[in-house]
Amino acid sequence: MTEVGERLPLESQGIEQVTNAQNILESDNGNSAEFNGFIPEEEPPTIDIIINNVVCSFNTRCHLNLRSIAMEGSHVEYRREQSMVNMKIRRPYTTATIWSSGKIVCTGATSEEESKIAARKFARKLQRLGYKVTFTNFRVVNVLGTCGMPFRIKIAGFSQKYPKDASYEPELHPGVTYKIKDPKATLKIFSTGSITVTAPCVANVQAAIEHIFPLVSEFKAEDREIVDKNLVAQEMKFIKKQRGSLQPAKPVSRFEEYQEVEMYDTDCSDEEFDSDESQD
Repeated sequence: MTEVGERLPLESQGIEQVTNAQNILESDNGNSAEFNGFIPEEEPPTIDIIINNVVCSFNTRCHLNLRSIAMEGSHVEYRREQSMVNMKIRRPYTTATIWSSGKIVCTGATSEEESKIAARKFARKLQRLGYKVTFTNFRVVNVLGTCGMPFRIKIAGFSQKYPKDASYEPELHPGVTYKIKDPKATLKIFSTGSITVTAPCVANVQAAIEHIFPLVSEFKAEDREIVDKNLVAQEMKFIKKQRGSLQPAKPVSRFEEYQEVEMYDTDCSDEEFDSDESQD
């Protein structure tokens, strides 16, 4: 029989001392930041920017017979009243608007590199139809990007604080139109936190989001503060529609008009383009 005050064996004493020391260290590590007055900063939220559409243009430097292209080409739609031809390819999934002057606008790509690949494929298809195509004057005309903020936005208060750059007319459009001069970009800001950006290049899209984030952060709104369900429904409908093909707001019959009108989305259905023919 061992007495109550009798010590434990040395081996068990060593194990007990080690465990006690580990507990002390863990408690010190957990509270050291508080004792030293240091509070770790929260990391800023990451925002994913999705490039939905890249519009590019190029020139073939030769006259194109639109009727011949419509008769002999594949996946072609001849719009005689607008004096142009629409041609499609599957990889990458893009659409080219072709004029008889040899100027072509390509829409539907999701990156600048992909848009150039698509443009060269359209030029190759025209070469196979017998035209002496020279691929020149390629440039990106317009880029559409979208992102979602991790919070809702009080767009009425935002438009009142920035009346020079922001325009909010709920009777005509469910979101706030905010224009940036440098870098050049046009943003559509919605109360749900979704933002769509139209800019001349992908770099401007990213710069515009970085510019607008601290401004809209001052107007965070809770879910219960957004009571107009009809407005939210209109915003979601507009956002889903705008994430499709980027087209001008009004019909375009000349190549030069692409530089004069602002680009928006129109309801362009491509469901009929289901052929399994290889696209190169």
